[in-house]
Amino acid sequence: MRHALETYQFFFGALANPNRLQIINTLRQGRKNVGEICDATNFEQTMVSHNLKILEYHGMVFVEKEGKYRYYTVNTKTIKPLLECIDAHMEEYCCKILENEKRCPHTKKSK
Repeated sequence: MRHALETYQFFFGALANPNRLQIINTLRQGRKNVGEICDATNFEQTMVSHNLKILEYHGMVFVEKEGKYRYYTVNTKTIKPLLECIDAHMEEYCCKILENEKRCPHTKKSK
């Protein structure tokens, strides 16, 4: 392992929240302010702002202030390529598994 386990937990913990994943995926479409993110996700402003702070703290999104608005973008150097890699993995493996489970619900493994 290149980094301590806690570092991986710190990173993946930020992505483990479904609301943050939806916000990041919304920002993959381009730069948006909080209101635009709220419109795209149907999330409340306070929740969006809270999660954007977490994503910004983790370096996953960047913010630029323009007048009275703050515009957010996905970190194109590290996070955007990572999400593209995750998309390819999900298409190759996860989507096929989930499709199979929908057709064959009795094959689901119990927890």
